[in-house]
Amino acid sequence: MPRFIIEDDFWSLFPHAKIGTVICQGIDNSKRDVEIYEKLLQEAEKEAHTFLSMDEFSRNPVISVWREAFQKFKTKKGARCSIEALLKRVKNGNQIGNINPLVDIYNSISLRYGLPCGGEDIDTFAGDIRLTQANGTEAFIPLGSDENAPPYEGEIVYKDDAGAICRCWNWREAQRTMLTERTKNAFLCIELIDETRSDEFHMALKELSDLVSQHLGGIVRIEVLDRNNKEMSIFE
Repeated sequence: MPRFIIEDDFWSLFPHAKIGTVICQGIDNSKRDVEIYEKLLQEAEKEAHTFLSMDEFSRNPVISVWREAFQKFKTKKGARCSIEALLKRVKNGNQIGNINPLVDIYNSISLRYGLPCGGEDIDTFAGDIRLTQANGTEAFIPLGSDENAPPYEGEIVYKDDAGAICRCWNWREAQRTMLTERTKNAFLCIELIDETRSDEFHMALKELSDLVSQHLGGIVRIEVLDRNNKEMSIFE
């Protein structure tokens, strides 16, 4: 039974963080009513402008809080939080394209709430998944590549027994565990480091869960990990 474990070396850097998970079982991610997901993304892009009130992009709070966080561990040059990448596209007038239903849904939630969201295919996991500091030897094939690009020692990563799953916390996903239209069981997460936004964080988790249930079926449950609740079973 795979578990999700957040190691103490993560909490030593981010003691007040919360990681919200949405575990999806038996979903149908092949449903391709593209107009539904295009509308979700378009509406979310409009709402995302509320997070871009400052003329200087990096001074907007949802950006600056993650820039500060990324300075606490070694990162690849130019690596940025996933929400920053999405908001930069919005600021530049570039639409967020369709990928597949699950990714479209979590991208829309990420934009609506200004929080980083990600997801992996549970059936590709090798053993437990951990959020931890890398030892620097983990295998990692990034999306769209076939070359190994292991994390730095001390870099925050999601990983399992076969290697890293996501580098620089939430910057770059692995090819091996990516969500596809064949995904039946998914691990989705939303990450919070700004304690003042706890209400929005819980609202985002609820809306993410509801959208998956509404559009893709299956069984969906929410669980939140923090320094007082550091691990969970992925399947109950």
